[in-house]
Amino acid sequence: MKDIIFVHGMFQNPKSWTKWVDYFSRKGYNCITPAWPKHAGEPSELRAHPTEGLGELTLDDVITEIEVLALKYDNPIVIGHSVGGLIAQLLIQRNVAGIGVAINSVAPNMMMDFDWSFLKNATIIMNPLKGDEPIYTDPEMFHGSFANTLAEDEARTEFEKTATHDSRNVLRSCMGSTGHINLDAIHSPLLLIAGEKDEIIPASLVEKNYKAYTDENSITAFKEFSGRSHYICNEPGWEEVAEYIYNWLQQQEQTMINSTYQNQNL
Repeated sequence: MKDIIFVHGMFQNPKSWTKWVDYFSRKGYNCITPAWPKHAGEPSELRAHPTEGLGELTLDDVITEIEVLALKYDNPIVIGHSVGGLIAQLLIQRNVAGIGVAINSVAPNMMMDFDWSFLKNATIIMNPLKGDEPIYTDPEMFHGSFANTLAEDEARTEFEKTATHDSRNVLRSCMGSTGHINLDAIHSPLLLIAGEKDEIIPASLVEKNYKAYTDENSITAFKEFSGRSHYICNEPGWEEVAEYIYNWLQQQEQTMINSTYQNQNL
């Protein structure tokens, strides 16, 4: 049984992977859904009572915990959303993950996009004048930026189920040395997924991230889904995204099996 580690992004926690765990478990995968530090529990409780020290959390804190977990498995698949997508890329870089899938991923190496919605949301989150004060999400913010393809009542329902507050320092540190990747190095198979209507990580930035990988001997793939927001993993049509990823994983795993067989028979 192959292991998948699902890594959530900012303003979410493992509850956001519930549907995906059910889907991939039925496909025969062992699914692991770690919470970032200070993100374990029910989202409603985390919103009502933010964990002490939440605003001091950095990308280093998060990736260290995920990497220690990943090292307990044999070349696990890592599927990450948003900052979790950057973590998937970093674990590929560190040869900890056997296959990576980065969904609506924060880009490495301070890679930026001049899309207005991206600049606006990044500025709000990273605002240096706020110091270590957490950024508190609310239904209006969630609908306007995170789940903008949903109707207002649908977005509020999803907010209640999955939304959390978060640390500005996570995104700030994504833009520092911790978020650096050698994009010219050979790497394990990596799939980057984008949502056409994403207001936080524009599809153009995900495609730019994809094209920045230069090693011709490595497998790097890109897929954009039309009409999808940053809430791509839970909005209507999430099954299509999961199925695409499943089929792509099957292709990579078969390629690896064939390669092993050929090497054994040389």
